[in-house]
Amino acid sequence: MKADTHPIARPEASMNTPLLRTAALTCLALACSAALAQDGYPSRPVRIVVQYQAGGSTDTVARILAEGLAKRLGQPVVVDNRSGAGGIIGTEHVAKSVPDGHTLLLTVPGPITANLVLYKKLPYDPRTELRMVSDVVSPSMVMAVNPAVPARDFKGLVEAVRQSPGKYAMGSWGAGTQPHQVQVFMDKAYGLQSLHVAYKGEGPMSIDLISGVIQMTLGSAATLKPFIDAGKLRALAVAGPRRSKALPDVPTFAEQGYREPVYAITGSISLMAPARTPDAIVERLGREVAAVMREPQVRQRVEALGLEAQGNSPAEASAAYAAFLPVALDLARSTGVTLD
Repeated sequence: MKADTHPIARPEASMNTPLLRTAALTCLALACSAALAQDGYPSRPVRIVVQYQAGGSTDTVARILAEGLAKRLGQPVVVDNRSGAGGIIGTEHVAKSVPDGHTLLLTVPGPITANLVLYKKLPYDPRTELRMVSDVVSPSMVMAVNPAVPARDFKGLVEAVRQSPGKYAMGSWGAGTQPHQVQVFMDKAYGLQSLHVAYKGEGPMSIDLISGVIQMTLGSAATLKPFIDAGKLRALAVAGPRRSKALPDVPTFAEQGYREPVYAITGSISLMAPARTPDAIVERLGREVAAVMREPQVRQRVEALGLEAQGNSPAEASAAYAAFLPVALDLARSTGVTLD
């Protein structure tokens, strides 16, 4: 008996089947959405949220960046100061915002690093709810005191605090921030008894430092340099591996024999977006930030403030954050400070 040789009928792989038509339309819609996300962005004013009050270094950088981005994006870029709770209020606001590139965060390291240790119930996770756009600038941090303090270098400050237990207060721009960590470290390492006073930003902190309400701080050169130049504050030491271009006569902590990590870590002021912001928008923003930070007049402005212009890509900023995070977390844990 001869075998049946009729071919087995197979469905044609054509666009006539409902399943393939649906899949094709879905792919087309996604491609169009991605293109529109890039081509139509921004469709309205962009907000850059700063976690501290006006007058501090982050606020100053935000306004310089906003001015440059507005010209390149063709939309107004406004600075929105949302201060309080060690940067939590502003950071949470952006993390929970619509991820369309119209709400961004300009942040110092603390709210996206140390806060993970300082707060057990942090209402956001920067590792999963935010993404890097660009590292904008690298700040210089300077230990400064009220001129009434009888110290001309950091060793002199340590001795002055030791001789007057409970009389010296370290100001910071929020509990758990770098100045607070330094104050805790100094007390533990040198057997001191000092106080900590938290403010909602470097601006109000600086006013109290000048007036003598507090005696010392580790603040940004961007904020403190005008007061140092005017003789209203005295600079004792600069954090980090090298001297600040803005304060070239001020030695580093390391030059004075203080080489502990708490005096070396600086980090960057970075632009971030909600985690689900489309790649096309993040890449566009990264390119625009880089272009702004390459402008000669912008570089001059930020360098005059004691800042180093950066403007790297989203991938480079993400890699830098991944490398910096464990170092910052170890430092935060070493102080033993918790805030909830």
